[in-house]
Amino acid sequence: MNVTALSGRREIVLRVPDSAEVYVSTYPVTTTPAVTRVLDAIRAPIGTPPLREALAARRPEGVVVVVSDITRPIPYRDFLAPLLGEVASTGVSREDILVLIAAGMHRPSTVEERREMFGEEVVDRYRIEDHRPEDNIGLAAVGGRSASGAPIRLNRRFVEAEFRIVTSLVEPHFMAGYSGGRKSVCPGLSSLDTIRNFHGEKFLADPKAANTVLSGNPLHEESLSIARAAGVDFTLNVVLDKNRRLIRAYAGALEPAHEAACEFVRACAVWPIRHPADVVLTSSGGHPLDMTFYQCVKGFVSCLPAVREGGTVIAFGGCTEGLGNREYADLLRKYTGRFGDFLDDIKRPGVFTKDQWELQMHARALAKVGAQGLHFISDGLSAETMAMLTLTGHAAVPGKLGPAVQAVLDGVLAPGVSLAVFPEGPYCVPEP
Repeated sequence: MNVTALSGRREIVLRVPDSAEVYVSTYPVTTTPAVTRVLDAIRAPIGTPPLREALAARRPEGVVVVVSDITRPIPYRDFLAPLLGEVASTGVSREDILVLIAAGMHRPSTVEERREMFGEEVVDRYRIEDHRPEDNIGLAAVGGRSASGAPIRLNRRFVEAEFRIVTSLVEPHFMAGYSGGRKSVCPGLSSLDTIRNFHGEKFLADPKAANTVLSGNPLHEESLSIARAAGVDFTLNVVLDKNRRLIRAYAGALEPAHEAACEFVRACAVWPIRHPADVVLTSSGGHPLDMTFYQCVKGFVSCLPAVREGGTVIAFGGCTEGLGNREYADLLRKYTGRFGDFLDDIKRPGVFTKDQWELQMHARALAKVGAQGLHFISDGLSAETMAMLTLTGHAAVPGKLGPAVQAVLDGVLAPGVSLAVFPEGPYCVPEP
């Protein structure tokens, strides 16, 4: 049988045995426009008055609307302008509304990306800023301590705003259980020190720092404690199907609105594993999630519960922007073939490098299937670059990713070898 998966902005079709277990999401089909779902949600929210009423009661002079960056495929251009119009309709002037991109430690957005994400009307009529975690002047302390006892410093614009609206995408997340909600604040708007603690070695070494796990997950608890301390006045959590269509919106108070979205995602995109397979084939989620190898790690870590110990994982992604930022690329180069040394080093006091958490998650895959059993195929990375990734890399000819993936898959399959397939990558995940 054939399965279709995304790589970058392209679809590739792969031939798999009829006996393969193919895991796909079961989100309901919808014809309701995204803007209708969003406006309905903010006018009938969970655990808080409708947005207009909340704004009218507070009469704020400054409103911050937090949005996700380019790595999240939220169709903001379909609903952000009407959402901002809803805010303005209560008497808040456009000059007093800031669209704040919760970039975490990702790179700043470009003008072209902002126009693609938000649409011309928003870009031309509203102030837009990227959060920069290393900008000390742009940060402010928040009273209290996080769940781990750490001090809290967040984006100053957010902290000092009179009304804070947080928007986000909810999907399974390979560290924090689910994305969205509180994660837009931490790590999205956090200082470098707060992010270092959030992504520290001890947090990620906890087995509960995994997909679909919230209770006892140290990243979830840390993030939630920081969002609570900062104060979030209103949230909008959206859920997308595999075609990037907005099919549900949950608005309202920080915790109940996020919990409702997580419950819906669990019912549609999380599958129990009956028997771990010998081979797992997974995409990296397509554009924009697979623009860098850094993001592609989510795909081959998320599928791990579906593969047996010592089995084979085959992952692929576009990597149109290469590996990721310079610090991450330097770490990959420094620890090529030496992930044991890497894990030892990051346990030492004072040792921390930006994006080291992605290597720590990468190491989970190596621990289960080894570098020989972890295959990654891309037509966006050279053979030289592949050689430093501590896995079995395959540099495909540009535009020929599908045949390259098929060749690797055919090379490991044999009679009696079981296969599990995740065409949506980390958007649809297995659960032990």
